[in-house]
Amino acid sequence: MDPCYALWASFLDQKWASAPPTRVLDVCCGTGLMTAELVARGMTAVGVDASPAMLAGARARLGDELELVECVLPDLPVDGTFDAAVSTLDGLNYLTLPDFTETVAAVSRVLNPGGWFIFDVHGPGALDFARANPVIRGEQGGSTFTLTSTLTGRTCEVAIDFEGPVGEAFTETHTQHLHAMSDVEEALRAAGLEVVAILDEYTDRPITSETLRTTWVTRRPEA
Repeated sequence: MDPCYALWASFLDQKWASAPPTRVLDVCCGTGLMTAELVARGMTAVGVDASPAMLAGARARLGDELELVECVLPDLPVDGTFDAAVSTLDGLNYLTLPDFTETVAAVSRVLNPGGWFIFDVHGPGALDFARANPVIRGEQGGSTFTLTSTLTGRTCEVAIDFEGPVGEAFTETHTQHLHAMSDVEEALRAAGLEVVAILDEYTDRPITSETLRTTWVTRRPEA
């Protein structure tokens, strides 16, 4: 399991220690790495994702009893309410700003009073980083990869070319939207969520102009 998720889950435990959640919604859950951390900590988790393949991976990891929902945000067809919601690894950056705004509102509607919404998105330094690094090449475990970024305004299309150690290769393209912090704050205000903290990637460090990933700690006000 990716070690960053255990660290991120420990961050969550620290931030919501004053009101620990029992039932948590994992938005853009992917293959369930964060969902598994939540379950391991004794919480009831529900995962939602748009990708059937990702959800199949989550099902294989988490078993048949966990509730997993296939949906395309901002549609959020989940039952009941939650004490907290999380979204990790830039999942919300795949949404256009209108869909991001509607998704934040949808999440707020399923939170209990006092419920947490903790998520990450690209930070203030991401746009300049993409401009300065249109091509990134690397190697890991005998595999090589090339990331080629094309910026149009605040939208970044990334082509990933991967070649494995025994010749397997693939190319995939990801389109992400580098939302301005002011737009994120406006979406949260419109959804009735209060910003508790804006931090540098699951740490207690304040953000700077160079921060690449921000973690937003927000809550729905108590009734």
